[in-house]
Amino acid sequence: MPIDAGLSLITGNKADLLFCGASPLTREEFLQRVHALAVRLPDAPYAINLCERRDHFIVGFCAALLRGQVTLLPPSRAAGVVDDVAMRHPGSYRMGDAGSALLCDLYVNDAPIDADIAATMQDINLSVPHDRLAMIGFTSGSTGSPSANPKTWGALVHTNTANLHALDELFDGGNAAIIATVPPQHMYGMEMSVLMPMLGPYAVHSGRPFFPHDIATALSEVEAPRLLVTTPVHLRALIEAGIDLPPLAAIVTATAPLSIDLASRAENKFGCEVHELFGSTETCVIAQRRTSREEAWHLFEDVHLHPQPDGTRVERPSLPSPLLLADLVELVDEGRGFLLRGRQADLLEIAGKRASLGDLTRRLQSIEGVRDAAMLQVDADASGVRRLFAIVAADAAVNDAAILDALRQSTDPVFLPRRIIRVDALPRNDTGKLPRDALLQLISRR
Repeated sequence: MPIDAGLSLITGNKADLLFCGASPLTREEFLQRVHALAVRLPDAPYAINLCERRDHFIVGFCAALLRGQVTLLPPSRAAGVVDDVAMRHPGSYRMGDAGSALLCDLYVNDAPIDADIAATMQDINLSVPHDRLAMIGFTSGSTGSPSANPKTWGALVHTNTANLHALDELFDGGNAAIIATVPPQHMYGMEMSVLMPMLGPYAVHSGRPFFPHDIATALSEVEAPRLLVTTPVHLRALIEAGIDLPPLAAIVTATAPLSIDLASRAENKFGCEVHELFGSTETCVIAQRRTSREEAWHLFEDVHLHPQPDGTRVERPSLPSPLLLADLVELVDEGRGFLLRGRQADLLEIAGKRASLGDLTRRLQSIEGVRDAAMLQVDADASGVRRLFAIVAADAAVNDAAILDALRQSTDPVFLPRRIIRVDALPRNDTGKLPRDALLQLISRR
């Protein structure tokens, strides 16, 4: 298997790269597993990595990378979504966890490494050409159909360097163990729980704990300092569960807006700073803030923003060309920070008045007794009217009239929802996002 000179696959001098339960997997053992899997891979241009176990995912990603295969990261492991990605990329094969119920062409397992393979891998650090196409990530579809976003290995290394610098302030550049509740197939999960341990002084827990007690168990299986990579949905569930966690050095969150109230409650409960990350599949993470104390986002040093009438142009060395985000921003701090002002597609204009769906949703979510909520404007009906709906998961004691009364305190009457739909839980995906299609389907069934 030829290996071209390029950027290192694994960097840093840490001995342990992964924690499989409480058992560490050393850097040497990891490279042996990568090499052993690489020789088993079929000859193909694309690998669809469906592994849920993070150690399997990382081994599979690295093995495909060394074989020159592009890893495809579908926005969901749902059969229809995966089938669509496979159809759009002829010649692809599916890689999954051994024992998984998913039908795959190849399974990653924990089989012992052949002694001959192990002997060839002692003290070898493999490298990858910087211009090799490493992966294609897909947007979540929260605002429409998923779109493909290719990333070279050099671009991933560049953005990871920026992430490392941002987290250095939390850990003084020291080692830390990452526990992530987000899937590695999501770009946020890819950056924080795959690339960080591969290219920085971090180890990562192999699991993807979902429920509060599972998160607590995973945290107890790694050594301090601990970094929890999560979402606002998981963070709220942790607080409401009322369980104690092992000491945390910091918490980072993304994929959905984090309220000031939730950030403050988390910091008080867990005794550490909570930092919110801002980014996208297209740009990767580009900014961060401590939400409990500041409204403005702090841009990473290599990122420059240029507000446009219909969004924001982003310039970054890792991007092949500037791209336009739908987010509207107001620059502050001589252009090194920004305030988020919603999205062009979220802007509402009714009776000559303007508002943002994002802001209306935040007001709805802040009502006492409302556990989760979203405001949605549907497409025009036969009369040309686009109605506003509020989808709400709330305590039984909070009726519709109470919700509307609370909204009236801070919202112009023209932007009050024409109908409130009560649900037990909103249809969030496994990264906490709310796909628009899922919300529209929910409305159509009521």
